[in-house]
Amino acid sequence: MSMVKVSSKVESEVWETLRQMAAESHQSMAGLLTEAIKEYVARRRIRPVVLTHLDKSIEENRELGERLAR
Repeated sequence: MSMVKVSSKVESEVWETLRQMAAESHQSMAGLLTEAIKEYVARRRIRPVVLTHLDKSIEENRELGERLAR
């Protein structure tokens, strides 16, 4: 798998927590950061899809929702 080098600034307390987590889990910082970014991306991509389905379901069941509200 190809790798990309990144450079950014992170709060020192957050960086220290990540460093400790990497050491505790016997992972490299690159591995831990890759895992964290993958999880973040997956969460951000799923949320809009879920909301779209929720909106569709609410619209399709509007009458039932109104009855239940009474």
